[in-house]
Parts: sequence; structure tokens; C-alpha cells
Amino acid sequence: MKKILSLFCLVAILVACNTTQKVSQVSNYQLPSTEDVVMYQVNPRVFAPQQSLKAVTQRVKAISDLGANVMWVMPIYPIGKVKSKNSPYSISNYKQVNPEFGTIDDMKALVKECHANGMSIILDWVANHTAWDNVWMKDHKDWYTQDEGGNVIFPPGTDWTDVADLNYDNQDMRAAMIDAMKFWVVEVGVDGFRCDVADQVPADFWRDAISQLRKAAGNRRILMLAEGANPDNFTVGGFDMNYAWGFMGALDRVFCKGQKASDLIDCDKREYGEIPQGKIKLRFITNHDEATKYSTTQQFGSIDGALAAFVATTFLHGGMLVYGSQEVAYPEKINFFNYVPVDWNSNSQVLATYKKLIAVYKDNPAIAKGELITYPDDNVLAFEKVDYNSDFLVLVNVRNTKQIYKDIPDSWENVNLTDMMTSRSIKLGTSIELAPFQYLILKK
Repeated sequence: MKKILSLFCLVAILVACNTTQKVSQVSNYQLPSTEDVVMYQVNPRVFAPQQSLKAVTQRVKAISDLGANVMWVMPIYPIGKVKSKNSPYSISNYKQVNPEFGTIDDMKALVKECHANGMSIILDWVANHTAWDNVWMKDHKDWYTQDEGGNVIFPPGTDWTDVADLNYDNQDMRAAMIDAMKFWVVEVGVDGFRCDVADQVPADFWRDAISQLRKAAGNRRILMLAEGANPDNFTVGGFDMNYAWGFMGALDRVFCKGQKASDLIDCDKREYGEIPQGKIKLRFITNHDEATKYSTTQQFGSIDGALAAFVATTFLHGGMLVYGSQEVAYPEKINFFNYVPVDWNSNSQVLATYKKLIAVYKDNPAIAKGELITYPDDNVLAFEKVDYNSDFLVLVNVRNTKQIYKDIPDSWENVNLTDMMTSRSIKLGTSIELAPFQYLILKK
């Protein structure tokens, strides 16, 4: 009996040590507040043709040095082979890692390295559909949406023929989905999820899932980002952030189709007028979907155009996202269904500019969180960001032609100002000439 008890105690100690090891990996690290998020999107297929999780891990310090404090990793799970398009959003097993990218231990190493460098890490989660050969399909056909003939269908209203639509009327499927999400939080230590096509999944599922995930995470916070624009992402689902798709559309119309610069201000007011206070819209000039159409330099006409769009997008109201490759001005579109090599040593001057912009953004809380005062104009996006001890004026020429901005606010005329990008002193008169796509971030 004593031997049995001793063996039992030993097993208990080993289990406890294992649990402690899992928790200790993340217990001393906390997410930034939602308002302070600077997110970096990792598409593993631009880092290496094989074993890309190891390649990403090797670049964690560089990504942290850029200024990112949250890494979002696109789906790393095994890809289905039936009807396959090689999309990482066609998942055959929610609790495994695609051998193309590495192993579960490689993912744990990436999490550990992110935390060691002061970065949180979130995983892409695909709850709307699975691969046709997902492990669920064999024994749980009722977990999938079916037509009148009993045939499983792909998501209605889409051309996503490589995936099968999930049935959210089935409570067992919901429970299995939440269990799989908990696995990555508890066993691997990720800090939350970016949730694919969140608007196509019932908001009450997200409410239950997020509630259970926060409990499973214990004393550490998690970040939940919805790829959606529906206000019920926040009011029902419990997400921290969702997508600023509306602003992305406005950005294209202003920079590429000649609409008024002030339309960006109008769009910002609409987007934030629809969501609860304290919630954040993720703002971007590109992401994995947009990059399949064109690069930032193709869309905005040049490197200068892309940088001006970045300032207009992220300095107006926070929620900053950088898509991996953007910071070195990768010149071509990127199809995330296949490996596309990126030279991380190219365009070092552009990289330095992104680093400086992000540092200015992070080091000056008023820029992301301060009161917004706007000055509508057709060709120059002009606004102030003010808090209790800082006052910034941001001017962005949204045109690829020289512009003269004639409405400098009275309080900004003939005073000593600091150009935040150069640290030089500057004085403004009643107007200022801006070069094509020039931007200024000025501080009193």
C-alpha cells in the first residue's frame, strides 16, 4: 500500500510540475491594453518554404524591434487534401500543426520566444468551416450544414468549395470547437485569437467561447480580434477588437480614386460611433487578403504613397496592424496559398521609417488615445491629437502632387514646434506646402 501511495504521490507531483511548466511559460507576461496594441501579422509562407515556424522564431527579435507588441500568426493547422486549394483556412485538425510549418514543439518555442521579447502572440482561428476531410467529418456529419438531400455543403454565398460549412445549431460541435480553442491557450500558451469571418458565426457562440477562454486563461488576459464589422462582435460576442473594413474602403477611395481627404474623418466617426467605448477597430493598409490583389506600393502608387496611407490610417485612431513584408515595401502581390520569399534585408530605409513611425506612435499616448480635433480639407488629412500633457498636429498629403494647406490652426502659427520624425524645430505660418504624399507629425 505504501508503494502504491508513493507512486500516486510521484505521479501527482509530476502532473503538478507539468502544469506549472505550462503556466510558467506565460505567467509573468501580460498583454498590452487594447488601445496600445501594435499588431504584426505573420504569414508563415513568406518566411520559409518548410519549417517556417522556426524561421519566424528566428525573426521574433526583429519584429519586436520594429515595435510590435502582438504577433498574429495565420493558421498553422494541417490543411485538408480533399477538394484542396492549399489554403491554410481549410483545416483538417484543430489540435495539430501542419508539418509544412513544423511541430507543436516549434509552436511552443515561438510562443516562448515572443513572450521573452515582450510580445504577445495570437493564433488565427477558423470557426465557420473545416476541410472536407477534417477529423470531425467521419463521425459527426451532423456537425455540418446539409442540403435537403443530406449532403454537406460549402459556405452559402461563397466560392469556398474547398471547405465544409459548420452547423451552429449543434451544441456538441460548439463544445468541441471551444475545447479546441482552449487547447492552444492552456497547453501551448497563446494569448488569444484572430477569428476568421467572425460575422458568419453566431455572436452567442463567441460570447460563450470567449467567456470560457478567459476563465481557462486564469490570471492572464487574452486578446480576441474579430474579422468582422458587426457591432455585435462587441455587444454580444465579447471581442476586444474588430476590423475597420469601412476605413480600408475609404482609404482606397481617397488615395486612389480622388475623393476628399475629409472622407476619412467622416468614416472614422461613423465606425467609432457604432461601437462601445474602449473597443478598438483594427486599422491597416494591407493584410493577407489585400496583398493577394496588389502590394502596398502598387495600390498607393509608390513607397511614399504607402507610408502616407499608413500614417493616415493608424495615427487617426490607433489599432495599428503591419502585415509581414509591408515594412520592407515588398513590391509584388503575395498569394498566401503558396510560398513567396521575402528579402527582409531589402529597403532598409523604409524599414527604418516604419520603426520611427511606430516608435513615435507608441511613445506618445496622445496619438492613439488623445482627443481628436479635425480640420476637414479636400487634399490634406489634418487633425490634432490632444491629451493632458501633449498636443500633436498631423498633416498628410493624400495626393501624388504638391499641395498647399492654407488652414493652419491659429494656435499652431508662429510657435516653436518639433517635427517628430526628424526631431528638428519648425515654425508654421498660415499655410504650408507639402510635397507629394508628404506627412508631418508635429508637437508643440
